[in-house]
Amino acid sequence: MSFENEDISIADLAHLIKEIIGYKGQLKFNTDKPDGTPRKLLDVSRINNLGWKANTSLREGIEKTYKSYLDTQ
Repeated sequence: MSFENEDISIADLAHLIKEIIGYKGQLKFNTDKPDGTPRKLLDVSRINNLGWKANTSLREGIEKTYKSYLDTQ
């Protein structure tokens, strides 16, 4: 799954985090009471037009963040 410059659903993000951290439990979503928008996508075109481009993928960023968290525990 690649998410660079793509829309990602909250459910897909939750499953990605679950995979990265090795969580074996089940995810449950309460669809009776949605909170906020079901999808998030930032428009980064303005900063890209200024010459900046992210060099860390979503997956890599989550993996690094989780590793950093584990290293401080």
